[in-house]
Amino acid sequence: MTNLQERGHLLTEQVNPNSLNLDQLSSLELVELFNNEDQKAVAAIAAAKIQLAAAIERTADRLYEGGRLFYIGAGTSGRLGVLDAAECPPTFCTPPELVQGIIAGGAGALLRSSEDLEDRAEDGESAIAQRQITQLDVIVGITAGGTTPYVHGALNAARQRGALTIFIACVPAEQVDFDADIDIRLLTGPEIIAGSTRLKAGTVTKLALNILSTGVMVKLGKVYGNRMVDVAVTNQKLRDRALRILQDLTGLSREAAGFLLERSGKWVKLALFMHWTDLEKEAGEQILAAHQGNLRAAVDSYKKHKPGT
Repeated sequence: MTNLQERGHLLTEQVNPNSLNLDQLSSLELVELFNNEDQKAVAAIAAAKIQLAAAIERTADRLYEGGRLFYIGAGTSGRLGVLDAAECPPTFCTPPELVQGIIAGGAGALLRSSEDLEDRAEDGESAIAQRQITQLDVIVGITAGGTTPYVHGALNAARQRGALTIFIACVPAEQVDFDADIDIRLLTGPEIIAGSTRLKAGTVTKLALNILSTGVMVKLGKVYGNRMVDVAVTNQKLRDRALRILQDLTGLSREAAGFLLERSGKWVKLALFMHWTDLEKEAGEQILAAHQGNLRAAVDSYKKHKPGT
């Protein structure tokens, strides 16, 4: 059993030999040091690619069946989870309940430090119970040092309910062992300021969550090629992006693309389907729904079974 009280041996708590003279460096030397150390975040992602790929596949399978994805953490780890979850609706037009972030201390902890609450495993258990987690759901526990009781409590409770559990930590398994369905270790080494895991550990966690959520959305048909065809058209910037996607993929003028976008109810995916099939909005919606919103699958199926072909 890992000793959660004595943490000096943890990789994230160790002293970085490359920054021993940190307070004597020039501003340029500081930037160069950060840049060199941050390269380790990219390397850590590469070392965990098999586990990340498994997380994408298994999470997409659960969400396809009606499950939800939850990130849970405390401090920086919790804030990063909430951030990634909050960015899914505007990027992929997902309902806010599909991907959710849970942070120890609740919404107030996003703006003001509540790190003392991370020691309460029972609060993590309560968070799982309150959200009525089931065997279809996915719980991603994020803890840079691997020892956060709040995260451990949540993952243990989620596992008892049959949920898929994913553990993300920045320490090796031999330092902190934990029983999860998928164990992702992002090893970036000691921080420039010893123990300040908002630095490299935070950077590599953001990279991992970017990959996980985006990969899942790709598998769920939320993109076409590399285009954001499920973008929520909620402001001028996003409307411009939607129009450019339509212009690029259809060859239409901007005016015609705007008319098509309005006819589709401002849904780029449906607009493309309508253009490529000559169907109207209601018929297009029905066929897309039959293919779980996967545009490529819907178009291919329609062309294959189109009367007269």
